[in-house]
Amino acid sequence: MRLTTRTNLATRVLMAAAVNPERLIRTAEVAELCNCSLNHIAHVVQILQTEGYLETFRGRAGGLRLARRAEHVSIGDVFRLFESDIPFAECFDPKNNTCPLTRHCRLRRYLKRALGAFYHELDKITLEDLVRGNCGLVELLAMAPTAPASCTPQGTGG
Repeated sequence: MRLTTRTNLATRVLMAAAVNPERLIRTAEVAELCNCSLNHIAHVVQILQTEGYLETFRGRAGGLRLARRAEHVSIGDVFRLFESDIPFAECFDPKNNTCPLTRHCRLRRYLKRALGAFYHELDKITLEDLVRGNCGLVELLAMAPTAPASCTPQGTGG
């Protein structure tokens, strides 16, 4: 299994916004910090804004910020948002499935269970879990001259 670039970028954008709650961040800043294309970031930001994860503000003083508190952002939901339109395997796509084994294949059932378990685990994780106490991440993504004094290392989960 491999996550799409959009899912990866969405997570980066959300982490950058969570690390910088006191200010609006610009899409170009996120693209530079996360080493990615401004066009890709802009597309991801648009989806995150449409789905209520981000607030965006146009203009010279514009930027983006979280629309929800970080502890209310489910990583499982974010992954579903960006991954759900891409079938895991051909047999998961009713429109384009040409596999002759589909009706009798047991692998599909096991794959569905595995994907369910994958999302179940991600549903337990919030954006807050990814950034709270993650001083290295804060140092990389903080857009203030110094990292917030509140950054104290905490467990890494896992």
